[in-house]
Amino acid sequence: MNEQISSNESIPSNNKKIIILGSGPNRIGQGIEFDYCCVHGLMAIKECGYEAIMINCNPETVSTDFDVADKLYFEPVFWENLLEIIELEKPVGIIVQLGGQTALKLAKRLHLNGYKIIGTSFDDMDIAEDRGRFSDMLKELDIPYPKYGTAFNADEAIEVAATVGYPVLVRPSYVLGGQRMRIVINDEELEKAVVSLVKHLPGNKILIDHFLDRCQEAEVDAIFDGENFHVMGVMEHIEPAGIHSGDSHAVLPAFNLTPLIITTMEYYAEKIARALNIRGLINIQFAIKDGNVYVIEANPRASRTTPFIAKAYGIPYLNIATKVMLGDAKLTDFKFEKKLSGFAIKEPVFSFDKFPSVNKELGPEMKSTGEAIRFIKDLRDPYFRNLFKEKSMYLSK
Repeated sequence: MNEQISSNESIPSNNKKIIILGSGPNRIGQGIEFDYCCVHGLMAIKECGYEAIMINCNPETVSTDFDVADKLYFEPVFWENLLEIIELEKPVGIIVQLGGQTALKLAKRLHLNGYKIIGTSFDDMDIAEDRGRFSDMLKELDIPYPKYGTAFNADEAIEVAATVGYPVLVRPSYVLGGQRMRIVINDEELEKAVVSLVKHLPGNKILIDHFLDRCQEAEVDAIFDGENFHVMGVMEHIEPAGIHSGDSHAVLPAFNLTPLIITTMEYYAEKIARALNIRGLINIQFAIKDGNVYVIEANPRASRTTPFIAKAYGIPYLNIATKVMLGDAKLTDFKFEKKLSGFAIKEPVFSFDKFPSVNKELGPEMKSTGEAIRFIKDLRDPYFRNLFKEKSMYLSK
């Protein structure tokens, strides 16, 4: 009889440990931006005196995290793998804010099994991710947002659309890169979108909200430590609302928004961060139409623009945010000297040449495979003027 032989090459230490969950394999909607976040988080953990453990499985992890973490588990970021590692290592807590949506989706399992989530609690993160709960919170805070309703099937969705008015944005909760989000203009399109969504994401609550057509989109990335709120950056999109933020060119700082609009965005962002009891990072996306500011969504984690802001301003924001999550520091412990001269533009990177049969039309579902950064001295730069001209032509159609 053949005996099954098991072995374990990972020998746990007696040190206090923190685990960071990575973003998994590089793919559309999630990639090396979050590896940047995780690497800087690992360095902050070590500076705070903890053993830093990374769980991730992509080529970037091999080239970066391996040299930075005290221990790297090159494993798929699935619950079964994570559970075994936690039981072996017995960490003080787990950080889910730095690995994008993949890591965030595991927060519920961690919470239900009694494991400590470092930073923002699961219930507060769930409010931001559950489209219905989040809109209810915005209503209580008296913060404008598009009219909405929730549904679980096509008939309910059609009833909601009749109330909020077409066009509507159809979207589920806890999805990566705007997965299966659609803008529809009639009952027939809505029914198709909902049936497809229910088929691929069964049991997921569907949010049907009025789509603010032909409006400007902007976003805020910030850190909150429970007392102090710091805006890392206000970015204005070149493309209008309706195109996923990952596929949009974002300009830092904002170039065409009035001081009143920017102040309003920052004010709403702080109200939301306080209401959600954020400890660490938050990203909030806005739509601006006819001088009014509407909140589209909030992400209680690092966004793909966080590394962009950190590099543009020359400030180690991920290091700072991780220490805030750990409770090792307050925002008042740091000086924020932004070194950007001129403007920085986040450029989406597409790989359509490698996928010739893919529909190249941009919309609410992300299609870019990465991002780059371009610095310009002023708004007279030919590159920026061409981008802005293209946007103006689109809005005039």
